[in-house]
Amino acid sequence: MSEITTNQKLGIGDLFQNRVIRTILLSVLFLQVGIWVRNYSILLYVIEMTNENPIAVSLISVAEFAPIFLFSFIGGTFADRWRPKRTMVWCDVLSAVSVFAVLLTLFFGSWKMIFFATLVSSILSQFSQPAGMKLFKLHVPTELVQMGMSMYQTVFALFMILGPILGTYVYQQFGILAAVGVMGVAFLCSAAILLMLPADPTPEEERPNTSLMHEMKEGFGYVFKSKPLTLLGGCFAAAGLAIGLTQPLGVFIITERLGLPKEDLQWLMTAFGAGMIIGGGITVALSRKVQPQMLLAMGMAASAIGFLGLGLSTELWLTLAAQFFAGLFMPCIHIGINTMILQNTEEAFIGRVNGILNPLFMGAMVITMSASGWLKTHLSIVYMYEMSALLLLVGILTLLPIMKKETVSHVVKEQ
Repeated sequence: MSEITTNQKLGIGDLFQNRVIRTILLSVLFLQVGIWVRNYSILLYVIEMTNENPIAVSLISVAEFAPIFLFSFIGGTFADRWRPKRTMVWCDVLSAVSVFAVLLTLFFGSWKMIFFATLVSSILSQFSQPAGMKLFKLHVPTELVQMGMSMYQTVFALFMILGPILGTYVYQQFGILAAVGVMGVAFLCSAAILLMLPADPTPEEERPNTSLMHEMKEGFGYVFKSKPLTLLGGCFAAAGLAIGLTQPLGVFIITERLGLPKEDLQWLMTAFGAGMIIGGGITVALSRKVQPQMLLAMGMAASAIGFLGLGLSTELWLTLAAQFFAGLFMPCIHIGINTMILQNTEEAFIGRVNGILNPLFMGAMVITMSASGWLKTHLSIVYMYEMSALLLLVGILTLLPIMKKETVSHVVKEQ
């Protein structure tokens, strides 16, 4: 653990002096290259091989998101059992091995195995991601956690713009074989970088010989007994319902509300991504002064305002401004959530808490995403965006008890 004391003022320089943060950020950089090349090259390849078959294209999303439901809690439970550095290194190595296995099958003409690369790397990420959170808990001072999460989120925001460009370029210029090769090399580079992490701590005592099912039950009990985590779960569910409701509607904002061709949807994505990049930088500065639950509430309030603007606007400039505004505060949501989980969870339960809360968000999102098309045939798109804004406000209300408690304790400390 770093020797930085709580009385010192910490800045960006202190952040990059932390070995764990430096290493994880560099690893994520390579992982994002591999993931975005994977996502776009496989998408374009499947579209080409199947003549735009919608079922085949939808299977890509199934391979990417289904493991979140099926393996998130299992992966989180094993992440609590296993040593975090070793877990992350092996996950990246196995992802690379699976990618190179797919590369071999492509040489022999079995193109359908391309789905396997997405499926395996998505499954392994359910083990690797909570292990990374454990490393933050073990090696990063509390005062640096929120700032570190801000930098972590900024990398993701950057690739929201650069990723599609990179993935499309690699596939169109070099083909699917080269794209798959880039994926494998990116995962191997990430694994090599993770070897620079501090050695996993040696347990001071033998771990109790408990069953996997018992540890899963312990995880649920831990969340239900923690008021901040339970309220955060309610916030997760409300946010998932809100985002799922509007996720498929972007193209209708372009075609119905603005009367533009569907291809102009790319400008909405660009505005959102640009907002996230700038917002990530702003949040790095804010993270030293603002409590994580306040960051989360700010992000959800801004998203609610953005949804209202998107639904009501009939002018392109206003729609893009609303989308940019929502993107500007989106890092507040991700950083607030991750920081709250780390601050309110013991190291031994990090994986299981992640494994419970993440599927809660995704499950809620899938529910409203599935109903969105049916609702669109019965309701105005304006009403649907207003419903999403209302759900986000419900999520903010669930945080109020925690915000009040933290505000009172902060005042007491100052006195």
